[in-house]
Amino acid sequence: MPEQPAAPAAVEARGWGWRHASRLAWALQDVTFRIEPGERVLILGASGAGKSTLLHGLAGVLGGEEEGESRGELLVDDGPAVATRGRAGLVLQDPDSQVILARVGDDVAFGCENLGVPRSEIWPRVISALQAVGLEVPLDHPTKALSGGQKQRLALAGLLAMRPGLLLLDEPTANLDPDGVVEVRDAVQRLLDARPSTLVVVEHRLDVWLPLITRVIVLGAGGVIADGPPAEVLVTQGPRLAADGVWVPGHPPALPPAPSTVRGEVLLSARGLAVARVKGRPVASGIDLDVHAGEALALTGPNGAGKSTLGLTLAGLLPPARGQVTAAPVLAAGAGTAPIRWASRDLLTRIGMVFQEPEHQLLAKTVRDELAVGPRALGVPEEEIAARTEELLARLRLDRLAAANPYTLSGGEKRRLTVAAAIATRPRVLVLDEPTFGQDARTWSELVAMLAALRDEGSAIVTITHDLDVASALHARRFALGGAR
Repeated sequence: MPEQPAAPAAVEARGWGWRHASRLAWALQDVTFRIEPGERVLILGASGAGKSTLLHGLAGVLGGEEEGESRGELLVDDGPAVATRGRAGLVLQDPDSQVILARVGDDVAFGCENLGVPRSEIWPRVISALQAVGLEVPLDHPTKALSGGQKQRLALAGLLAMRPGLLLLDEPTANLDPDGVVEVRDAVQRLLDARPSTLVVVEHRLDVWLPLITRVIVLGAGGVIADGPPAEVLVTQGPRLAADGVWVPGHPPALPPAPSTVRGEVLLSARGLAVARVKGRPVASGIDLDVHAGEALALTGPNGAGKSTLGLTLAGLLPPARGQVTAAPVLAAGAGTAPIRWASRDLLTRIGMVFQEPEHQLLAKTVRDELAVGPRALGVPEEEIAARTEELLARLRLDRLAAANPYTLSGGEKRRLTVAAAIATRPRVLVLDEPTFGQDARTWSELVAMLAALRDEGSAIVTITHDLDVASALHARRFALGGAR
């Protein structure tokens, strides 16, 4: 007999708060609201407002007393959220952290198997979910061969296949191309139409979700600072929210000025280049490309086109599958012309890389120490390290988090930290994979302004992005990759 779909869940917070074990400040405090079964709610707030922490709490995955301290109550169906695991399905910000099994089909089926869904129902659900999110790969396709955006679709497919009563989506479209953003939104719409569930979604960019949601809750200092229908919240309180950094339609962020100088000499060049993550499986080929000093270059294209792989290859972190990447003498400076053969120390001052997943490059126990790792490895005097660190902490609004463990930061804060850490070594070429992921309007503007300033100082900026506003703001030359999503 087919399994009956789960009923929509009710959600309630009663003066709830959470503080990470290693932090003095609370991530959230005095949060109070009730979400009725079947409501579709968008959670907004500035970077670091605690949006992801709230979703983790509702999913029951924040951990016990050894991981933090809570206040008040957080309830799902009138019971403690931590005791109702299985009622909620969560899609996280970090695509890699959600991949469990080696093959796509098995990964999507994993949640259903844990819930005890009959085997005869699992695989039709898996196929339907993959089609719904537009992940058109074979069921035995290796998960390690997926791009970051494809992994995000994979995670959402796993959630859709489980059919929970509470859908928790933490920036589910942040790493997707524009077509993929609409596909994911439409997939969620179809799921809700077919099997009503309660939806709670966190996004900085809200335009795509406005047709779907019925309510907006805004988090800030002291708990909930706005709550109501989208039109009421965004129109009547739009100017105040925009001033706090919330993305509000009609209130665009400040943009940097156009380049103050013309582009300079070629620093890196690719000729006949093919790139691959898995040996023998190139994801893009026939690439001829120059990277100039004093210029921003935007690598664009659909998910799976090879943008991140190209970025890693240009940065000397992956070997070319075919062809070559050559550093000009002014950049190589005696280290050789092939970046893939450079030692780590040589790369630090020549080519900096900011990975799509911030956790992949966090090394230290505090934010301040993280910024000092690169300069210290180069033997920079401690006084200069301190000066660079303090400047970056202030410019990227991380100074209040200087003593925090990097892993307790929000996704947007981690992104700013990894950008700052790369800048701290002052490389001539800076390659950034989705540099504005997780940013509110204010930190987005400040981050883009910093990259524009580096460009004007003569650095080459290579940004891999689906955020075309970044490319426009930096007056970037665009290099589009094709390929299947």
